[in-house]
Amino acid sequence: MHFGIFTVGDITSDPATGKAPSEHQRIKNTVEMAIAAEQLGLDFFATGEHHNPPFVPSSPVALLASVAAQTKDLLLSTATTLITTNDPVRLAEEYAYLQHLADGRLDLMMGRGNTGPVYPWFGKDIRQGISLAVENYQLLRTLWEQTNVDWQGEFRTPLTDFTSMPRPLDGVAPFVWHGSIRSPQIAEQAAYYGDGFFHNNIFWPADHVRRMVDLYRSRFEHYGHGRAEQAFVGLGGQVFLGSSQAEAIERYTPYFRNTYVYQGASLEEMTASTPLAVGTPEQVVEKYLGYREVVGDYQRQAFLIDMGGVPHAEVMRQLEILGTEVVPALRAELESGRPEDVPDAPLHPRHLATLTGSQPPAEEPFELTNEFDPLTGRKVRL
Repeated sequence: MHFGIFTVGDITSDPATGKAPSEHQRIKNTVEMAIAAEQLGLDFFATGEHHNPPFVPSSPVALLASVAAQTKDLLLSTATTLITTNDPVRLAEEYAYLQHLADGRLDLMMGRGNTGPVYPWFGKDIRQGISLAVENYQLLRTLWEQTNVDWQGEFRTPLTDFTSMPRPLDGVAPFVWHGSIRSPQIAEQAAYYGDGFFHNNIFWPADHVRRMVDLYRSRFEHYGHGRAEQAFVGLGGQVFLGSSQAEAIERYTPYFRNTYVYQGASLEEMTASTPLAVGTPEQVVEKYLGYREVVGDYQRQAFLIDMGGVPHAEVMRQLEILGTEVVPALRAELESGRPEDVPDAPLHPRHLATLTGSQPPAEEPFELTNEFDPLTGRKVRL
């Protein structure tokens, strides 16, 4: 099972000082978080994608490339990549390029995001959000799987004899999670392709999470990818850790009240009904072990620790406790009880070779033929 952290990259004032970090400082701090995650034994780091204040991660590719250059084993991911408003051609190219830079240490979470105005900013219509997600992802897969693509759809200009470059590393495209909170169509899409389904449930009660994951699992089996319990499930989470629950609550309460998404909610209500856990490492472990009862054995657990103006020094302290106390305990318990035929989420063969010390696959150069026209990119035949 893979454990890691994700960030939404908000720039929020520290409630104790009233001061917010600069954009430069927030970006540099995010890279530092990712590097520390690897040093502490976490499996992955993921970044959101936002194009509006107060968020800075408008370029996940740039951020993850920087992290890739400073890490060795860490799996890099997104949370999420906006499949609705990004051009699938650019997604195919940029993330294949990043996959090469990272030696395969990359997967992606596709989603529609939670900011409605982003659609017209990129020339799209929010009323077509689901249709955009379906069509754009189908094209993205096609571009990764095929060369000389002829394609025509509803939402972008047609493609004629187009080959996306670079090709996926060793012919293996990044594994894809489909992120959704409330859309059964996205769970269906994930199941249809045999991809992963990530329910970012940090604001949602367990019964809703169970229904969405059960739908995905049943449809995964329906499409012939394996038994329902072998489907690839990921969950979100949010924690704040202290030496006692009373101390953790006292210290976290100002950040909770400062967080834009919790306006009007009570801390007691959210910790009782959602994955938000505020307490000792032992209490957090106990709470998250319970999610196996909600969704079955699952493959990815992502934690959010830096939202709401939590100062960077505190974020790094939280990360250390998470990596040294919470994750090892969760890993031991959840791995020991998992059936042998329930797989981990797929890793690229090169990444897997790095982690196991085995021989990586031999490189297969992209072959050009005499028919290749470097001016048009057409007539490439593999």
